[in-house]
Amino acid sequence: MNILIIGSGPNAIEARSWDRSPFDRIVVINNAWRVRDDWDDMIFPYDFADQNKPARIEPHQRFITEADFVPAQNSMGGFVYAGATMAFTAGYWCLAAFSPQLIGFAGCNMYYPDSGDTHFYGTGTPDPMRDDISLTSLKACSYRMMAFAGQQGCNLVSLSSGETNLSIPQIDHGEVATYQPEQKLNRHHLKEALKMEQKLDYHTPDGRYWENLERYDRASLEALDQIWMKVFDSDITPDMKPGSAS
Repeated sequence: MNILIIGSGPNAIEARSWDRSPFDRIVVINNAWRVRDDWDDMIFPYDFADQNKPARIEPHQRFITEADFVPAQNSMGGFVYAGATMAFTAGYWCLAAFSPQLIGFAGCNMYYPDSGDTHFYGTGTPDPMRDDISLTSLKACSYRMMAFAGQQGCNLVSLSSGETNLSIPQIDHGEVATYQPEQKLNRHHLKEALKMEQKLDYHTPDGRYWENLERYDRASLEALDQIWMKVFDSDITPDMKPGSAS
């Protein structure tokens, strides 16, 4: 199974004209249901406003809420380790729900220029850039998700070109059917990272980690990031600058 995840980045609109045939399911995040109407699953957080949801959906379509994605995320370590922003949440939910062979991300670059549109619908809130204990490194979060996918035999790719903080291989959407990964998982560092996660024990069964921030030590999580960033034998994408353009 191949899955297309569409986010709200400015280049998400490119996915509107893509041939659907390489993908078995289309998952849209938040407002991305507006990009194309043949989506299957719409995933959004608990505070996504009702007025921003579609007024009606087709029989084959469904909403994915925290009742669905919190258990999925917890099965793979939880939000503090995975990164609490919807691109990562959608990716882990797809891994848990479908065990796919490939997940392609469009409009999920998590890169916000200093001027111009930040989202396909104009200007929005750059959620991945917020000061959050679960987002100490978007690169480490990307590598972690890719490592978990790799253990399931699933490839992760970004189908959006340009500057990105989603540190997974970028390819053209026409290459999905023939894509072969070049990165090799370093199982020593994978084991080391998972062991440290287990030792820290930063699990949040209800997903609401922000209600107990005193539990978490930023320095420990930043040290964990450094291990995750060694989990592949070759670098995938360069580090972006911090701040609004990251």
